[in-house]
Amino acid sequence: MNSSRRNFLKTGAIAATAAAVMPKSIFAAPAPIQRVGLQLYSVRDAMMKDPAGTLKKLADMGYQHVEHANYIDRKFYGWTAKEFKKRLDDLGMQMPSGHTVMTPAHWDDAKNDFTDVWKNTVEDAAAMGQKFVISPWMDERVRHDTDLLKRTMERFNKSGELCQKYNMKFGYHNHDFEFTTMVGDMRLFDYIMQNTDPDKVSQQLDIGNMFGRENNAIGLLEKYPGRFVSMHVKDEVKSAKPTEGTGYESTILGRGVLPVKDTLKVAKKIGGTVYLIIEQESYQGLDPIDCVKIDLQTMKKWGY
Repeated sequence: MNSSRRNFLKTGAIAATAAAVMPKSIFAAPAPIQRVGLQLYSVRDAMMKDPAGTLKKLADMGYQHVEHANYIDRKFYGWTAKEFKKRLDDLGMQMPSGHTVMTPAHWDDAKNDFTDVWKNTVEDAAAMGQKFVISPWMDERVRHDTDLLKRTMERFNKSGELCQKYNMKFGYHNHDFEFTTMVGDMRLFDYIMQNTDPDKVSQQLDIGNMFGRENNAIGLLEKYPGRFVSMHVKDEVKSAKPTEGTGYESTILGRGVLPVKDTLKVAKKIGGTVYLIIEQESYQGLDPIDCVKIDLQTMKKWGY
């Protein structure tokens, strides 16, 4: 993940604070991959300048599913849930999941309950027709405070219970720090996996973010079979100007060093993976719109 994405998530979390589920039967056993979508952060500048026109371009390319990365003051890219859903409906598109950072500020200790801000987040996601509400970040103070981390895992499970009321599921999305941060003698990633209820909390595995820290996505799929209902599909190349310390940045699928095709095969076989979300954050001088078009063509060529 590049620094702009990291800053985007931090800013989004602050803004959201101030201000994603399949039927249970589908989680009972590994399911075949059914849908390919696009994380709209891949075309973030275009979505800021002309969201309606950009969505139309994506629909014309063949994208039928998208995942949002912009929810501020109860609006998606400036639209209410009702307005945004109509935009997507008119284009024949759906949004099964979205990214909104859940922070400690979304919990009211006095009431022992979520704040209205988080409850509204879940309610608006349900209005959009989402299956998953995914938090793609964890505050640094949570990572390094064992007691707060334990409480956060409890709140992840409680968020799952809240989402279940709307026939959705809560989810968490990894970056790179989960593989370098230790909780005692355990990696943070494993701590999250072992302290969240699979019936309430889904995991969205980002195979690009982890690369350079943990380079074996297939090993994770084998270690935690059936746990990754969603996946961020990326390829990575060596970066001339690494910003995260991993030394890599994302690129067009099939042009990098990741064993993407092999990983997708394992995800389909044992990962329980239902949603494949294409995300490309760096473009090596190319137009992001052109990149995501090639990404989708590549996925179709691979049989997805």
